[in-house]
Amino acid sequence: MRAISVASAALLAATALTLAAPTASAAVADDTDTNNNITSFGFRVTPSTIAAGGQVTLSVDGCEGDAKVTSGVFDDAHIPKGQQSVSTQVFPDAKPGAMYEVTFDCKGETGTTDLTIATGRPTSHPTSHPTSHPTGPAHRGVKAGVGGSLGGFDLHEIALGGALIAGTLGTAYYWTRRRTGDGKS
Repeated sequence: MRAISVASAALLAATALTLAAPTASAAVADDTDTNNNITSFGFRVTPSTIAAGGQVTLSVDGCEGDAKVTSGVFDDAHIPKGQQSVSTQVFPDAKPGAMYEVTFDCKGETGTTDLTIATGRPTSHPTSHPTSHPTGPAHRGVKAGVGGSLGGFDLHEIALGGALIAGTLGTAYYWTRRRTGDGKS
């Protein structure tokens, strides 16, 4: 009989964890906006890492009006209604290794993402200098330091999840240790 109680408690705990998981993952589902402000329209900068002086494409999806894109690393850009993207040039004197915030504004609603400036600069004429070696695109690996596994959570969600888990474990413990009173006089 004790094995059935333990199995029931384990099943109850697993159910609670399963029900809490969709809430936690929903907070980090929007990967368009790396700065965690949710918008009714989508936006992106491609590529997200570029050499100083390079060209980036600024794109919006679902913006019902004109979009304005601003950053400290390129001139303000305008995406007219009905158009999804424009290209712009990053300033040649942008600081290598720096991360710049790019703000998309659609009818007063704003969202931000980051643009990283690559550390290497490709040579413009690799054959003109026999001793020079052309550099390929900078591979910077994963974007670390933006929050890791807790990047999209706030304290309220963490506290609620912890309370649900603690309550479930407490209830499971109670039911496994509860004495039924059968067979006692």
